[in-house]
Amino acid sequence: MRKVFAGLAALLLLAVVAQFFLAASGAFDTAPNDESFQPHRALGYGIVLFAAVLTVFAALVRIPGRLIGLSGLVAGLGILQPVIAAIAKAFGDTGDTTAAGQLVFGLHAVNGLVIIAVVGTILRQARGLSTPAAPTTRAGAGDDAPAAGPAAGSTRTAS
Repeated sequence: MRKVFAGLAALLLLAVVAQFFLAASGAFDTAPNDESFQPHRALGYGIVLFAAVLTVFAALVRIPGRLIGLSGLVAGLGILQPVIAAIAKAFGDTGDTTAAGQLVFGLHAVNGLVIIAVVGTILRQARGLSTPAAPTTRAGAGDDAPAAGPAAGSTRTAS
Protein backbone atom coordinates (compact mmCIF):
# COMPACT_ATOMS: atom_id res chain seq x y z
CA MET A 1 0.00 0.00 0.00
CA ARG A 2 2.96 2.30 0.53
CA LYS A 3 3.78 1.99 -3.17
CA VAL A 4 0.20 2.97 -4.01
CA PHE A 5 0.55 6.01 -1.74
CA ALA A 6 3.81 6.95 -3.50
CA GLY A 7 2.08 6.56 -6.88
CA LEU A 8 -0.82 8.77 -5.78
CA ALA A 9 1.66 11.36 -4.48
CA ALA A 10 3.39 11.34 -7.89
CA LEU A 11 0.00 11.83 -9.57
CA LEU A 12 -0.70 14.76 -7.24
CA LEU A 13 2.64 16.33 -8.17
CA LEU A 14 1.81 16.00 -11.88
CA ALA A 15 -1.56 17.67 -11.26
CA VAL A 16 0.10 20.59 -9.47
CA VAL A 17 2.61 21.02 -12.32
CA ALA A 18 -0.31 20.98 -14.79
CA GLN A 19 -1.96 23.64 -12.60
CA PHE A 20 1.02 25.96 -13.15
CA PHE A 21 0.75 25.33 -16.90
CA LEU A 22 -2.96 26.18 -16.89
CA ALA A 23 -2.32 29.35 -14.89
CA ALA A 24 0.26 30.50 -17.42
CA SER A 25 -2.04 29.60 -20.32
CA GLY A 26 -4.90 31.56 -18.77
CA ALA A 27 -2.67 34.57 -18.14
CA PHE A 28 -1.80 34.85 -21.83
CA ASP A 29 -5.25 34.01 -23.19
CA THR A 30 -7.15 36.79 -24.95
CA ALA A 31 -10.53 35.62 -23.62
CA PRO A 32 -12.05 37.26 -20.52
CA ASN A 33 -10.44 36.25 -17.21
CA ASP A 34 -13.39 34.15 -16.02
CA GLU A 35 -13.23 32.12 -19.21
CA SER A 36 -9.42 32.01 -19.45
CA PHE A 37 -8.88 30.63 -15.99
CA GLN A 38 -11.77 28.15 -15.92
CA PRO A 39 -9.53 25.07 -16.53
CA HIS A 40 -7.09 26.36 -13.88
CA ARG A 41 -9.94 26.86 -11.42
CA ALA A 42 -11.49 23.44 -12.11
CA LEU A 43 -8.19 21.60 -11.70
CA GLY A 44 -7.55 23.54 -8.49
CA TYR A 45 -10.76 22.20 -6.96
CA GLY A 46 -9.82 18.74 -8.20
CA ILE A 47 -6.40 19.02 -6.51
CA VAL A 48 -8.04 19.97 -3.20
CA LEU A 49 -10.36 16.97 -3.45
CA PHE A 50 -7.51 14.65 -4.45
CA ALA A 51 -5.33 15.89 -1.57
CA ALA A 52 -8.19 15.27 0.88
CA VAL A 53 -8.68 11.74 -0.47
CA LEU A 54 -4.91 11.16 -0.27
CA THR A 55 -4.97 12.27 3.38
CA VAL A 56 -7.74 9.82 4.25
CA PHE A 57 -6.02 7.04 2.30
CA ALA A 58 -2.74 7.71 4.10
CA ALA A 59 -4.48 7.46 7.46
CA LEU A 60 -6.26 4.23 6.51
CA VAL A 61 -3.08 2.47 5.37
CA ARG A 62 -1.16 3.75 8.38
CA ILE A 63 1.37 5.94 6.63
CA PRO A 64 3.51 7.84 9.20
CA GLY A 65 1.71 10.77 10.79
CA ARG A 66 4.03 13.39 9.28
CA LEU A 67 2.97 12.38 5.76
CA ILE A 68 -0.69 12.33 6.75
CA GLY A 69 -0.29 15.86 8.10
CA LEU A 70 1.56 17.06 5.00
CA SER A 71 -1.19 15.62 2.78
CA GLY A 72 -3.77 17.48 4.83
CA LEU A 73 -1.64 20.61 4.57
CA VAL A 74 -1.83 20.42 0.77
CA ALA A 75 -5.63 20.30 0.98
CA GLY A 76 -5.65 23.26 3.37
CA LEU A 77 -3.29 25.31 1.20
CA GLY A 78 -5.46 24.46 -1.82
CA ILE A 79 -8.54 25.76 0.00
CA LEU A 80 -6.61 28.95 0.73
CA GLN A 81 -6.02 29.62 -3.00
CA PRO A 82 -9.53 30.86 -3.91
CA VAL A 83 -9.65 32.79 -0.62
CA ILE A 84 -6.53 34.69 -1.66
CA ALA A 85 -8.06 35.33 -5.10
CA ALA A 86 -11.31 36.61 -3.53
CA ILE A 87 -9.44 38.98 -1.19
CA ALA A 88 -7.38 40.32 -4.09
CA LYS A 89 -10.53 40.81 -6.18
CA ALA A 90 -12.18 42.69 -3.30
CA PHE A 91 -9.55 45.41 -3.62
CA GLY A 92 -10.78 46.25 -7.11
CA ASP A 93 -14.56 46.19 -7.52
CA THR A 94 -14.49 47.24 -11.20
CA GLY A 95 -12.83 44.01 -12.29
CA ASP A 96 -9.41 45.61 -12.49
CA THR A 97 -7.22 44.95 -9.49
CA THR A 98 -5.44 47.81 -7.81
CA ALA A 99 -1.79 47.75 -6.80
CA ALA A 100 -2.82 46.40 -3.39
CA GLY A 101 -4.96 43.74 -5.08
CA GLN A 102 -2.05 42.71 -7.28
CA LEU A 103 0.20 42.48 -4.25
CA VAL A 104 -2.31 40.26 -2.43
CA PHE A 105 -2.86 38.18 -5.56
CA GLY A 106 0.89 37.60 -5.70
CA LEU A 107 0.39 35.50 -2.57
CA HIS A 108 -1.66 33.14 -4.74
CA ALA A 109 1.48 32.29 -6.73
CA VAL A 110 3.65 32.07 -3.61
CA ASN A 111 1.11 29.72 -2.03
CA GLY A 112 1.23 27.64 -5.22
CA LEU A 113 5.00 27.34 -4.85
CA VAL A 114 4.55 26.23 -1.24
CA ILE A 115 2.04 23.61 -2.42
CA ILE A 116 4.46 22.20 -4.98
CA ALA A 117 7.26 22.11 -2.37
CA VAL A 118 5.06 20.25 0.12
CA VAL A 119 3.89 17.76 -2.53
CA GLY A 120 7.52 17.22 -3.55
CA THR A 121 8.40 16.49 0.08
CA ILE A 122 5.50 14.05 0.33
CA LEU A 123 6.61 12.25 -2.82
CA ARG A 124 10.25 12.06 -1.74
CA GLN A 125 9.35 10.65 1.68
CA ALA A 126 6.73 8.29 0.24
CA ARG A 127 9.25 6.88 -2.22
CA GLY A 128 11.63 6.33 0.68
CA LEU A 129 8.93 4.40 2.53
CA SER A 130 8.03 2.25 -0.46
CA THR A 131 11.55 0.99 -1.16
CA PRO A 132 12.72 -1.97 0.91
CA ALA A 133 15.35 -1.15 3.50
CA ALA A 134 18.85 -2.48 2.90
CA PRO A 135 20.12 -4.97 5.48
CA THR A 136 21.97 -3.22 8.26
CA THR A 137 25.55 -4.15 9.02
CA ARG A 138 28.12 -2.59 11.25
CA ALA A 139 30.13 -0.13 9.23
CA GLY A 140 33.77 -1.13 8.92
CA ALA A 141 33.37 -4.32 10.93
CA GLY A 142 34.81 -7.28 9.11
CA ASP A 143 35.48 -10.78 10.37
CA ASP A 144 38.84 -9.79 11.81
CA ALA A 145 37.68 -6.56 13.45
CA PRO A 146 37.55 -6.61 17.23
CA ALA A 147 34.13 -6.43 18.80
CA ALA A 148 33.17 -3.27 20.61
CA GLY A 149 30.58 -2.32 23.17
CA PRO A 150 29.25 -3.95 26.32
CA ALA A 151 28.71 -7.34 24.66
CA ALA A 152 32.37 -7.53 23.65
CA GLY A 153 33.48 -8.16 27.21
CA SER A 154 35.93 -6.17 29.23
CA THR A 155 39.67 -6.60 29.29
CA ARG A 156 40.05 -4.34 32.30
CA THR A 157 41.15 -5.98 35.48
CA ALA A 158 40.23 -4.83 38.93
CA SER A 159 43.11 -3.32 40.87
